[in-house]
Amino acid sequence: MEQISFKLDVFEGPLDLLLHLIGKHKLNINDIPISELVEQYLSYIDSMAEQNMDIAGEFLEMAARLIYIKTVSLLPQHKEAEELKKELQGKLIEYSLCKKAAELLKERYIGNVITVRNQMKIDFDSTYAVIHDPNVLRETYLNISVKKEEAPVTFSSFNAIVSHKIVSVTSKILFVLRKLYAHGTYHMDMLFNGMTDRSERVATFLAILELTKSGRVVLSEDNSEIYFNRQHRKPSEELIS
Repeated sequence: MEQISFKLDVFEGPLDLLLHLIGKHKLNINDIPISELVEQYLSYIDSMAEQNMDIAGEFLEMAARLIYIKTVSLLPQHKEAEELKKELQGKLIEYSLCKKAAELLKERYIGNVITVRNQMKIDFDSTYAVIHDPNVLRETYLNISVKKEEAPVTFSSFNAIVSHKIVSVTSKILFVLRKLYAHGTYHMDMLFNGMTDRSERVATFLAILELTKSGRVVLSEDNSEIYFNRQHRKPSEELIS
């Protein structure tokens, strides 16, 4: 049968509660004053009972163990009490280390069951140990010291920039309107006839988008033809404007 785990308040077990009490009252985990720890532990158990909280059996078992250790320690020969105390201290130290490890893994958790470890520190010698021929060093130094002559700037360097044709969207809006004034309806493919320059084709396309956005022209259902939107303005009014 699977063992049921209880979680009371923020404590996941009696060892968790004991660690909390040791830290809260600044007790030495390597030399726990059992009498003081028993009083604090029982006080917490009593407060849970007063609040009608269900107390797990493992918490009560730890309470009985602490009381037994305290009782045995009062005997003239309390060797057994020392052994039980050392056993409890060992479990608490081991549990505290596990909690710290769990916190570190939680910080490195990145999803599913994957964690990332810290980068390993690699010791290396940064001393440059290669021995070069003096003549090679001299030639290298001279090559660095001498400033290389830059090639003179020629007119041909700007040909690609200066000769680039720039077509405005406004000019292509007028181009499309003139076609529609002359023909009424115009095929979309014919608008791009003879256009080999990319800038010109892009400007024409943007002009059509701008005209359809403003409602001055509309496209057919299959986007093959373009014509004036009669509900927007009459061609005569467009011509006047």
